Amino acid sequence: MINCIIIDDEQHAIDLLCEHVKQVQHLNLIATTTDPIKGLELIANLENGLVFLDVQMPNLTGIELLKLIKADVRIILTTAYSEYALEGFEHAVVDYLLKPIAFARFLKSVNRLWTKKSSDQFLSEADHYLFVKTDQKGKLLKIDHRLILLIEGLGNYVLIHLVDQPKITAYLKLKDLSDQLSDKGFYRVHKSYLISLRFLTAIEGNSVRLLNVSSSVPIGEVYKQAFFDFVNSKQLGKQ
Repeated sequence: MINCIIIDDEQHAIDLLCEHVKQVQHLNLIATTTDPIKGLELIANLENGLVFLDVQMPNLTGIELLKLIKADVRIILTTAYSEYALEGFEHAVVDYLLKPIAFARFLKSVNRLWTKKSSDQFLSEADHYLFVKTDQKGKLLKIDHRLILLIEGLGNYVLIHLVDQPKITAYLKLKDLSDQLSDKGFYRVHKSYLISLRFLTAIEGNSVRLLNVSSSVPIGEVYKQAFFDFVNSKQLGKQ
């Protein structure tokens, strides 16, 4: 069963979606609202649920609200305007439904979500961990990569800096970790440094600042262009 919320400033649009939801056995409608601010409050209490979100709403648009939503909530955008589809998919929405929403199209969208949810059940907390070889013979340490601030390469071993934990020395090369963690929010900024974008707080000239790390981390010349291209792609208000 998937708990869901409908947020749309038009009551007739909500009524139609309510009728669609009632016909799908594995959907459980827990709330609706025409107020996007109220919708944001409802989403805050929704765990691993689904939100049918209208794009064009007063005070706070669906796209603006989308940027504030936590990652464990699935979103299906609903609107009469197809031009918003690309921006929606940039935020990893499940689907984009054009109004008026036919039940067959609604069902196809929801089934896409259900298939993904079913496959996600095979994933476990192990996806957040890696094991590293330490200086003690035969000993492997389990590390939650979400707690890694940065990894410092020191030849044939690395120094792993963790949040509120002692540093860990592991016997492997920085390149191997870089390859393994590149799709988990880590970025190679220097031949000797791999940083977590989760804890990146500022860029100062040719160095970066990380949360809870006292000294800055240099950006290497070889990695500079690619890193700043990445940063520019995320920059708001570019001229």
